[in-house]
Amino acid sequence: MTNKISREHKKTNMHYETSMGLHVNYEIICDQIEPESRVLDLGCGSGALLKLLKERKKVQGRGVEINEDNVIKCIEKGLSVFQGDIDEGLKDYQDKSFDYVILNQTLQCIHKPDFAINEMLRVGKKVVISFPNFGYWKVRFYLFLQGRMPKSAILPFEWYNTPNIHLLTILDFKEFCRNRKIKILKEIYMNEAKIKNGLIHDIMPNFCAEEAIFIVERNMSTF
Repeated sequence: MTNKISREHKKTNMHYETSMGLHVNYEIICDQIEPESRVLDLGCGSGALLKLLKERKKVQGRGVEINEDNVIKCIEKGLSVFQGDIDEGLKDYQDKSFDYVILNQTLQCIHKPDFAINEMLRVGKKVVISFPNFGYWKVRFYLFLQGRMPKSAILPFEWYNTPNIHLLTILDFKEFCRNRKIKILKEIYMNEAKIKNGLIHDIMPNFCAEEAIFIVERNMSTF
């Protein structure tokens, strides 16, 4: 099972790290992090985002990555990264030991996203999550017109080899947060990894946005 997950995760990293908009995605996430924060980057790939955060924001950064080749690449960059499976939890980390925990373009690829989010909220004061929005209008029209599982620049895989096993929409994620009393601090909507503002994106983000970034925290008033 671990080898299978590793192969899927490696394929995902290769896709997103070579996609045209991902570096802009890194820039957007970097802008959300306060300088000198303690940051844990889950599914950190070859460490591009973590390296950017250390250089620009001087963060105390660590990463978790399942693929051994990527772990080696991170170490070669001078990053503190450990090999691990997000689906197994974050038992090695104490409660609120990080200011930010980041899960960038990985939520849809893990087997137990609800468990992973709960663990992230446990060890992090704030959590940054980004994912492709399956409710995007082009995805909807592709399925309607073609009658086949949609493919796009950020969802290019076939149904039988995709690493994206838990596709979701912006509405799905917001409902998830509401049901679990998770407080949404900020919502960022993107097309081609560029932030989209304006009335139509404010009113219909689930229809108009290709990707989303959410910053959330545990709602302590519910405890």
